Order: sequence, then structure tokens, then C-alpha cells
Amino acid sequence: MPAIPSNKPYRVGRSRTGLGLFATKPIKKGTKIVRYFGPLLDSKKKKDDAIENKYLFELNGRWTIDGSVRENVARYINHACKPNAESDVKPRKRKVFIRAIKKIEPGEEINYDYGTDYFKAYLKPIGCKCAACEKKRKKKRAEARAEKLRLKAKAERKALKEAEKQKAKAAKAKANYSEQAKQKLNGKANGAKLNGHSLNGHGSASKILAARSGIAARPKPGQSRESRASA
Repeated sequence: MPAIPSNKPYRVGRSRTGLGLFATKPIKKGTKIVRYFGPLLDSKKKKDDAIENKYLFELNGRWTIDGSVRENVARYINHACKPNAESDVKPRKRKVFIRAIKKIEPGEEINYDYGTDYFKAYLKPIGCKCAACEKKRKKKRAEARAEKLRLKAKAERKALKEAEKQKAKAAKAKANYSEQAKQKLNGKANGAKLNGHSLNGHGSASKILAARSGIAARPKPGQSRESRASA
């Protein structure tokens, strides 16, 4: 890492994306923190136009700063979708300064938005790891877990309701079966009671049936109604 003068309000340190630039002193809003510098590349020259790396800072359609040199401390500043600094580009002077857009506290990482083109080319394919995007991903993961738990609870409630329904259905079927068995037993008992009244010393079965039907028994041959009555 490059040596940084003690009077500078920043240091190079470890970040979630590798190395980053961190404030060592309070930095007021609007303060020019550090200059982004390096050799100027002319796009009209094939040799310059062929150079490719992650630290190229385009000033305009012709001039680009190659910030890959070790002395360029500003190259350690990471991208953020919700940054605390911004790039102050001065195309005519061919200079770029990183300026604070809000108060930055000691220990806080300095960051700025690299722009749409850089984001699409380098960050989007691997996923942006800035604090804002990490927070967004964490929120989505929490929402996904909550949705999973909600669906699980819903499935459990549905299963419990179905189990209770099946239990009630089984209880009803059992009650119906018991009632039918009871009625069958009562029917058999009534039949046995009816059979117990046959004869019992009161005449033949035909007399009993005739008496129940209200029809008098026929007289024996040669017997008058009077004699039948006295008998």
C-alpha cells in the first residue's frame, strides 16, 4: 500500500470488497478529499486506446485518466450506490477530485458512484457489494424467510384442519354404526319377545292369530254357535 502523509484525513484499509479508503478525521461536506490522477490516455492513439483496466476514468470522448498507478490513492475508493462522496470532473483542466457530499466521520469508508457504464461492465455481473445493496439483499433474504415460514404455517394449519375434519368424519361414522347396531339388536329382542307369546296354555297358534285379527274360530262339524259359545 502507498505511504500516505499523516496530515491527510484518510488511510487505506480492509473493506468488504478488498481494500478501501477510510476517513481518519472528520471530513466536512463539500471538502475535496483526494485527487484521482494518472497518465492521460488519448483515444486517438491506438496504443493508448488499447489499454484496458478497472481504473480508467474517462474525462471526455478523447481523454481518459489511467488511474492504475500505485501513487493514485483515490483508486482505492470503492463504489457505492448511496455514496458519501462524488467525482468532481474538470474536463478542460483534465483533472478529477473526489469531493465529500455529506459529513464523513472517522472510521467511515469513503465511496462514490462509479457510474452506469462501469456498474454494468464490472459490478452487475458479480453483484454490487456496497452497503446499500447488501442491505437490500439482506432485506430480501429476510422477506424470503418470512414468506417461507408463512407458507409453512399455512400448510400446517391446513393439515391440522384436514386431520380434524377426518377425525370428525370418523367419529360420525362410528356413531352411525353404533346406532345401526343398536337398532338391529332391538329388532332381534322384539322378535324374540313376540315368539315368547305363542301358545302358553291359551290354545293353538291359529286361535291366537284369529283372535288378534278379530275373526272367530270356525265351529267344529255338528257344533252349533250356542254350544260353541257355552264351550
